[in-house]
Amino acid sequence: MGWSEAEYVGCLEAERRGYAWVMRHHGGLTPEAAWEAALLRYPYEAEGAPYPGLIFHDEAWHWAMLAIHGDRYWVDHPELLEPPAEYEELG
Repeated sequence: MGWSEAEYVGCLEAERRGYAWVMRHHGGLTPEAAWEAALLRYPYEAEGAPYPGLIFHDEAWHWAMLAIHGDRYWVDHPELLEPPAEYEELG
């Protein structure tokens, strides 16, 4: 991975925030259920785990859209291909 523990945890938390936001705003989950879904989707991987952080190759928007709308969501919902500004502002 080549990241420090702090960098990994920071990225993990940011992706969890993004995933939870999408699950609330597009998936209709409560804040608590959305956060639980984010924790399940982005579990902490201890140093030495095989392929830590591999999930980061796509952003939380994509993984959440797959969970909500399924494979090829971008074909059935082309308006969801790019995340909205609100999501991007989560940073």
